[in-house]
Amino acid sequence: MSVSKERAPSLFHPVFTPALDTAEPPSIQETIDRLRLQRHPEGGYYVETDRDPRRVLNPFLPQTASEALPSASGDEDDCTRSASTTIYYLLSPTNPTGVFHRNKGRTIHTLHKGRGRYVVIHADQMKNGQKARVETFVVGHDLQAGERMQWLVEGGKYKASFLLPDVPGGERCEGLLISETVVPGFEFRDHNSMPGDVLSDLVSREQSEQLRWLLSARS
Repeated sequence: MSVSKERAPSLFHPVFTPALDTAEPPSIQETIDRLRLQRHPEGGYYVETDRDPRRVLNPFLPQTASEALPSASGDEDDCTRSASTTIYYLLSPTNPTGVFHRNKGRTIHTLHKGRGRYVVIHADQMKNGQKARVETFVVGHDLQAGERMQWLVEGGKYKASFLLPDVPGGERCEGLLISETVVPGFEFRDHNSMPGDVLSDLVSREQSEQLRWLLSARS
């Protein structure tokens, strides 16, 4: 694992170099073990901590289908979703990147510890051939510096995240630990990672060059 200084003018650069086959520092491994986290296919670690047993109509189906009653068996029933789901999600110095992906449902994020940068591409707001708006912000506990402790990403937007040092310009890092609550509840069929050829269609050439490394957790 290596770290580079946060620098300007580009905000979109990796601070930590992925080393996915390297052992985590003991303090971070203890967090992984205690929370029973597992590798996430998008990078980082996660564990589902809650799946609401209540079922709601699936809002992502065509209107006529969403009004249909659930099947009697309930097996692979696409007419309903859990009301909500919640996970822990962790980025670490050896696994520091969450690649671009999007959910159909809205996701509420809550910070527990650490710092990171989020990049949100508002693909759902593109109009008349224009490029999508790109939003970026730092999550952390320094509210006076504009860092966020809670943030919402609506469905249909691509998001990515990467780890930052615990202190701006520093090297020490104990990881970024957050919770994510998805409404209605998460299902992999309501989710997709960004295909490699889509980024250049969504943003400018300059932005595409700056953000392309966020398509792979091994970049």
